[in-house]
Amino acid sequence: MKDITIAIEGSTYAGSVAILRGSDVACERSLRADDGSSNRTARGRGERLMPALAECIAEANVSRDDVARVVCGAGPGSFTSLRVAGSVAKGLATGYRADLYAVNSLLLTVAGLIQEERAHSPLRLANQKPKLAPGPHLSLLDAMRGEFFGLRVVVEADGTLKPIGRTGVLTREDIADLRDRKTVLHCIGPGQEIDASPHARGVGVLLESILEQGPVDLASWEPDYGRLAEAQVRWEAAHGRPLTT
Repeated sequence: MKDITIAIEGSTYAGSVAILRGSDVACERSLRADDGSSNRTARGRGERLMPALAECIAEANVSRDDVARVVCGAGPGSFTSLRVAGSVAKGLATGYRADLYAVNSLLLTVAGLIQEERAHSPLRLANQKPKLAPGPHLSLLDAMRGEFFGLRVVVEADGTLKPIGRTGVLTREDIADLRDRKTVLHCIGPGQEIDASPHARGVGVLLESILEQGPVDLASWEPDYGRLAEAQVRWEAAHGRPLTT
């Protein structure tokens, strides 16, 4: 029976991969931005992503016939990192003849924390991240230009997640206003009050809702970059017109 999910997340430089059996994480790897490599190019990330996947597939003893689906973090986030992760996900889905699914990367930040909490329950170490209280939290990722991609996410008492509204671009003032009005309990994200990055392991928490949404079209799907690439912004500013594809 096919019950393996290959999960890939690449919305930040700290990408990740995971292998899941059902909703349980069988193996995971984190590709940290500070792993000793100064190479932040697409090639550098791709070179680290594929060995991490190969290690997980071998460690979990996954065969070609086991893979039911590939799930990719859909962004928003780093343009180049998302393109690398999306390309790898499409290649895997094609090679394994599996469906490709997409999930919002801001949800994977919160879901990754919940999955980590489950893995260490009931025993918790003193230096672990704090347990997320039920209620609304604000998941954030750097959007550059002094702004952030943001999504409010409700953590239910049973550990399930529900997004509130849609992903938006927020200024620091917007975030401060949300905190002042006490409409969110915590800000979650790289360098935030609860410091965490999107993680592929979070697919285990979200798998039911991911499957309900159905697979994406393998040929036409692309990640949600959230905004235009910086190179395109500079080109359009220099030429005074939109860049056509």
